Amino acid sequence: MRTNLLLAALLTALFIAYSEQNPFNSAATLELPEGYNINWMSSISNNKRITAITIPGTHDSMALYNGFTVMFAKCQAWSLPNQLLAGIRYLDLRVKVDLHIVHGPVNQRITFPEVLDHVQNFLNQHKTETVLIRVKPEGSGKNDVQKQVDNVIKGKENIWTDKKIPTMGDARGKVILVQKNEFTLGIKPFNTDQPNDYKVTRIKNKKIKIAQHLREAEEKCAEGSDEVIVSYSSGTSAPHCHPFRPPKVVAKNIDPWLSEHLNGLHGPCYGVIAMDFPGIDLIEKIIKINYTKTAKDHIIKEATLKKKN
Repeated sequence: MRTNLLLAALLTALFIAYSEQNPFNSAATLELPEGYNINWMSSISNNKRITAITIPGTHDSMALYNGFTVMFAKCQAWSLPNQLLAGIRYLDLRVKVDLHIVHGPVNQRITFPEVLDHVQNFLNQHKTETVLIRVKPEGSGKNDVQKQVDNVIKGKENIWTDKKIPTMGDARGKVILVQKNEFTLGIKPFNTDQPNDYKVTRIKNKKIKIAQHLREAEEKCAEGSDEVIVSYSSGTSAPHCHPFRPPKVVAKNIDPWLSEHLNGLHGPCYGVIAMDFPGIDLIEKIIKINYTKTAKDHIIKEATLKKKN
């Protein structure tokens, strides 16, 4: 009996340790480690531009549901409030003209105004932070999505719609909109991904592509980008390729690899890294890139160049 209790206690301890350190997460509940720094942007210099920060993000941020016959729509486990508490600062939304958020044919049971309310409530409580939101118009009325979004945000002072890249000081407490296709409000992105990079036939090839994208992001960031750099680690084989690998299966392979891969990167910044099913360990690792010696040296270099100009 005593042996069984000891074994149970050991397994529980191992489970807790694994859960806290796992770079992949598929649980809806959020367990933050003791002392976790929710306000991680608070120590970033006010003079630093948003494009010079490494930012953890989610791909298809509101895709929490599969459809009845569509088993490849779900890309995230955490609700939006939990994603923000975990440190996610870039949201990727597919928005229809009725302002519902979708992923492919699957309605994700939330609207753009509701997303905005969640984000603004978070920013009201965490004023040192900023949240980037990329809006990708979807569906037959996609040319009118921007007009509908504009109606929602009209009169709101804490939403950045300018094309000018804000500094961290400009951005604190604000939503920063990011352009995509027909949606031209906010700052411009530089996407390292090429069309169809999300299609995964072999996990090995996907890892190679992500590594290439991060090298490109590092080079562009080191040069001083006037666009927010965005790289996606997400992918799926569905519905185009075989064997069948929904986003969760791909992420379960990619997220632990990405966490290890980041250990070998030493650039000053990498822009946004948008993921499926990220765990706390992976998010923290991305955040910590901002506090490396290379990142701090880059701040000094930026300030020197600014004085010369």
